[in-house]
Amino acid sequence: MRRDELLDAAEQLLCDQGSDALTLAAVADRAGVSKGGLLYHFNTKEALIKGMAERLIDDFDQLMAEQGETTYTRRYLAATMAAIRSGRLRRWAVVTGASGNMFLLGPLREAMTRWHTSELENEPDPVAAQIVRLACEGLWDVASHDPGLYPDDELDALERRLISLL
Repeated sequence: MRRDELLDAAEQLLCDQGSDALTLAAVADRAGVSKGGLLYHFNTKEALIKGMAERLIDDFDQLMAEQGETTYTRRYLAATMAAIRSGRLRRWAVVTGASGNMFLLGPLREAMTRWHTSELENEPDPVAAQIVRLACEGLWDVASHDPGLYPDDELDALERRLISLL
């Protein structure tokens, strides 16, 4: 079984049953593999959570790379909106809710630092760029916990307003 399939099973388990249900045995069962098969890829629950967080980061970095915008902050905003509209942010709530241990979410903390400090010196207005990036964080949080809160027309209006700040 591939690593991503195991991570998918863990995320689905978290989504369906919550963080208390996340055990290696339950993930192996959900994925239809032996516990040994899971342990080959993730030898601890902590390694599994870290793997989910790292995959989320890679997913968002790829989404940013796909955006054709001119500045880092515009790519960040476009990727955030694409993630919200596609429902991909639901995974963030599920995975980050899996652990209160900041060590396990260290890769996410490092990514946030990178996302919020990269290329600020290249922005026409670095403070406005920081405001837009922080607004994206708020949208991530809200949309990951309540995906239907902002209908498309409201998301479009928010995106236009945030672009105007840049």
